[in-house]
Amino acid sequence: MKKVHLYILLFLVSFTGYSQSKHTVVKGETLYSISKKYNVKPDEIIKLNPDAKDGVKENTVLTLPSGTKKAVSKTTALNKFEYEVQQGETLYAISKKLGITVDEMIKNNPASKEGVTTGQLLAYYAPKKYTSTTKPVVKNEVLAKKEVPNLHTIQAEETKYSVSKKYGMSIPELEELNPHIKNEFEIGMQIRLNKNTVLPKNAVAEALPVTTKTMFYAVQQGETLFSISRKFGISVEEITKKNPSVVSGLTVGMELLLPEKKEINSTIQSTAGDGFKKKGSLLETVNKSKPRNLVLLMPFNINRIEKDSAKTKTEYLKSDKFLNITLDFYAGALKAIDSAKVLGLPINAKVYDAETSKYSSNVATIIKNNNFSNVDVIIGPFTNSFVETAGQLVDKNTAVISPLTNESGKGGSNVFYAMPNENIQKQQLLSYLKSKSDAIFAIHSTAKTSLSSYFASNYPEVKSASFNEKGLFDYTIFKTQLQKGKKNFVILDSDKIMQVISVVNNLLKLKKEFDIQLVVVERNEALDFVEIPSKNLAALQMLYPSAIRENESNEAMNFAKAFRKENKIQPNQYATRGFDVTFDAILRMCQDEGFIKSTESQISEQIESQFNYSNNNNIGVYMMYYNSDLTIKQAQ
Repeated sequence: MKKVHLYILLFLVSFTGYSQSKHTVVKGETLYSISKKYNVKPDEIIKLNPDAKDGVKENTVLTLPSGTKKAVSKTTALNKFEYEVQQGETLYAISKKLGITVDEMIKNNPASKEGVTTGQLLAYYAPKKYTSTTKPVVKNEVLAKKEVPNLHTIQAEETKYSVSKKYGMSIPELEELNPHIKNEFEIGMQIRLNKNTVLPKNAVAEALPVTTKTMFYAVQQGETLFSISRKFGISVEEITKKNPSVVSGLTVGMELLLPEKKEINSTIQSTAGDGFKKKGSLLETVNKSKPRNLVLLMPFNINRIEKDSAKTKTEYLKSDKFLNITLDFYAGALKAIDSAKVLGLPINAKVYDAETSKYSSNVATIIKNNNFSNVDVIIGPFTNSFVETAGQLVDKNTAVISPLTNESGKGGSNVFYAMPNENIQKQQLLSYLKSKSDAIFAIHSTAKTSLSSYFASNYPEVKSASFNEKGLFDYTIFKTQLQKGKKNFVILDSDKIMQVISVVNNLLKLKKEFDIQLVVVERNEALDFVEIPSKNLAALQMLYPSAIRENESNEAMNFAKAFRKENKIQPNQYATRGFDVTFDAILRMCQDEGFIKSTESQISEQIESQFNYSNNNNIGVYMMYYNSDLTIKQAQ
């Protein structure tokens, strides 16, 4: 074990120094955007990475010109401004809103390094002719009157949140002045806006009768309109109708007015029909008194590297993509274990080199030669077949997790697949589309594709059409099928560049008459082609299913900061995945019922991933789309 740890440490040190001239492509990035990020010409990147001339693919590791660093913007003549922090905002969200980096915000406001609070004033600098799309908020800006009213009568569709914002107050301040609204907030009720005003005796009694009882719900971290609608069994349209302000987005703590339907005590129904599950913080219910044992089976392949005299370790790090992924994942996992220990969780962790190749692994030998009788959870290796081997060789009460592959598995009752597979992502996508509209179309590259067959067998309501043998598509006929007054989802099933260009350009023309949203089942290289500008995909709000989300919360920022401090690099998607899978496994194994039982009743969400297990498969899928500002957002 000491020898394994020593080599891993050497690898991580070497990786840290080398990774500064490497870039791992993430979702949504193009060759052009990467060249801009590092202030180099696309041709320079193509010269070092010949395959990039046809576009870049997610997870590809690009070699960058020597000495390349991320571009730093030049400073211009600046004026000082102040911004007032709004409820639920994070420093990252504010920096995005103002077009200023987080580092700049912290530099000008050192106290914000530990987080920001509602009402806090932040200083920032911008050019003299600065015209932000988001005007810095001034307290009580809505009421630019000399006299503030003493009383307010609650109107239809108003919420505590909207009233508090209207008068520049917080919800706790509003409730302190009006204790009678803590549990009720009905149309016609009168509320006072300052402590010197006497509330009329009949302020509560004269609340106007309403035909539908309502209740208030405070938005929780990571929730969307879609998840809230599922949580309470009401439609997104019902929520939007009663809360018009949500069209601008949700913020943590925002109070929504909802029809009073039976709440499932902060629960959410699984789309796979496995009953109701709690969605909350697993940390709140951990048992810290009972020690738990975790094993990581990592495919480092140290013996193979030692025996290969033709390559140095540094050369392996430069050329072996699988090794880099393993080390990134392991670094994230180590951070999760450290975080658990800081929180006081009694975790004992062991790491073994699984020596995994495409066709072989020493997993069986490791389990045979070591005592696994008290192991609660095993994570790894990264290949389903070897994960399933481990599941067969250990006690059925020991959970074995396949952490990375999105291929379907055939494991036993104790084998869990943490990455939603392709079929699950398709199912969740179609479920989402059907919840929004019945106008769903698909354009296929040919008459017979695997996706067209899949739709014909499972979703016959999807109206499919295809390019003909000459590579042409009849948009005139297609136009007659589109429906006005409805959202028309158009699923593009092609990786042929010219066909993708044709569909995108023609949908942009049709969008002038119809409400159209482009959908892809999975991203492909054709979408990164230089002749398909991101602005066109954003104009069509291209939607796709994803196992990960964009997270701008304080928790995500703190994780990135801590990881960067320890490893000297920003965590990539594999490092974050390593943290998410490992930390979620630790929290579940520390529940009284253990990991396996917790998957039957608990849904959790970590930095980038959701874990909602159904029949041992994770069905936690996000719907992501290209926003008009060229960012990628989570669909509601």
